[in-house]
Amino acid sequence: MRSFDLTPLYRATVGFDRLADLMDRVLATEVAEPGYPPYNIEKVGENAYRITIAVAGFAVDELNLEVKENALIVSARKQGDENGRTFLHRGIATRAFERRFHLADHVKVAGAAHADGMLHIDLVREIPEALKPRRIEIARAAVQAPVIEGRAAA
Repeated sequence: MRSFDLTPLYRATVGFDRLADLMDRVLATEVAEPGYPPYNIEKVGENAYRITIAVAGFAVDELNLEVKENALIVSARKQGDENGRTFLHRGIATRAFERRFHLADHVKVAGAAHADGMLHIDLVREIPEALKPRRIEIARAAVQAPVIEGRAAA
């Protein structure tokens, strides 16, 4: 098991505590987070992403998406019971789950779709105009003629 102490990072930096918190969170969830349900994260454009989660056996009304404090929380809970069915083998897991995805600043959920047992969540990064790079025009200084003994050269 890997264990990292990030205390020196907190002591030696100012203003990077969010980065250290993120590293703490990633290291903590790496061990504790189960692999259910499986998911993909893909980049589909310069500022567009898609999370695809395998949610076989869940209907749309049994799934819940919530964005809270820069975290996307996807959860599901099966409604109703199995009506007394007897399974000889049960390989399709329909157990309740909650999966969290921490979103970077300015990343918003653009939409979600459920098709063929897959939940597709589209994300887009919308950088505010105030934070976008802008070009600053440099003014040229007026060229002055050299001055010789108190008068301008002709």
